[in-house]
Amino acid sequence: MGRHEHAITRRVSSEAERQQVIDVLRQTYAGEKGWIVEPEGQIPVEDIGRASVAWFVTTMGGEPVGVLRILFDPPIDQYAKYSLKLIDPTFKVDELLAGSRIAEVGRFAVVAKRRGRFTVATSLMRAAFSEIIARGYTHLVTDVFEDDPHSPYGFHTRVIGFKPIATHEVGELRSHSRRITLLLDMKVCYLRLRDHSRWLFQNLTLGWSERMHRKALG
Repeated sequence: MGRHEHAITRRVSSEAERQQVIDVLRQTYAGEKGWIVEPEGQIPVEDIGRASVAWFVTTMGGEPVGVLRILFDPPIDQYAKYSLKLIDPTFKVDELLAGSRIAEVGRFAVVAKRRGRFTVATSLMRAAFSEIIARGYTHLVTDVFEDDPHSPYGFHTRVIGFKPIATHEVGELRSHSRRITLLLDMKVCYLRLRDHSRWLFQNLTLGWSERMHRKALG
């Protein structure tokens, strides 16, 4: 691992990049975690070019080392199958759905040997934040496993500003661990990072135009 290697993140737009995603998922979600059996099925060929999904892959020295998937306007009936249990019973899901544009982030994976530094994760997060803001989405939802030793729960809640809103026992991935569903208001996140986590804010907004900053503020 050379000191001068840089993390390069691209939106997946070719079969070669799709194969890089499969390689990372084979190492992490299949081999290490046991959450999936066939990594190829996680990123169907038709995902390339679809407006409703965006896959990103990060490489270092030409080697694929990280992936992330965003679903835009995910189907609500999918969540109904999970028997979500609201953490706060007064949380108004209907109001959120009526007044927001929601994206779901998942399949966030970094190969084991690249987890020691934050470089890969930051590069993936930057790509995701930029895509979500550019497309005018207001909220981000994700699931984390309660028992995952590499769970980003603490970072997501303490630093980024995700709020835990529900739990559920089943989902798309093969795991007996309880899932915690987290919700992020993108404008609140922008202001939180700008005011309290300057280094991360500068990294996640690297290269942004003034127009992008205005969009982030709604």
